[in-house]
Amino acid sequence: MFEFFAKYLVEKGGFTESELELVRQVTVSKKIRKSHYLLEEGKVSDFIGFVTKGAFRLFRKGEDGQEYTMKFAVENWWISDFTSFLSGEQSNCYIEALENSELMWFSRETWDHLIATIPNFRRMIDKLTARNFEAHQNRIFSNISEPADTRYENFVNSYPTLYNRIPLYMIASFLGITRETLSRIRKQAAQRKTTN
Repeated sequence: MFEFFAKYLVEKGGFTESELELVRQVTVSKKIRKSHYLLEEGKVSDFIGFVTKGAFRLFRKGEDGQEYTMKFAVENWWISDFTSFLSGEQSNCYIEALENSELMWFSRETWDHLIATIPNFRRMIDKLTARNFEAHQNRIFSNISEPADTRYENFVNSYPTLYNRIPLYMIASFLGITRETLSRIRKQAAQRKTTN
């Protein structure tokens, strides 16, 4: 598992062998079974995970009892309730494994240690945070300004391997549409492909 993560660190952060060894010494690997939770509402998100295998989703429950998917994470993606992690306050989110999954697990202490002792780690995380913020803003703009079929098309184009791994009702929730609307959009898209 660490070899997968090490490759990512070299590609994204330019880590040296000695830096990789420092990370290896403090990193814990975890296996999570499908449908199990990494985090539940009311608990503090005291970890950050890097997915080496599998898929997760971060979601919240509305007052209506519905689940609202806010984020997915698959291989090479990070997962946590970052608001709870940074503030130390209780989370209002859940993180669920959608497949049998594996991740590299960083406690708050480990994370702070890596940020403080490895400059490449801090630089990499700063870049990822900026990209994540931009993606978050783009998603908000898309959800309030684009029609549902455009949102679905953008999702499929942006995450070509993801939409086949995630249940449709979760994708619909992520896109801010009903399952019925998503089914209609997918049917229309399939018809357009067969007529072209």
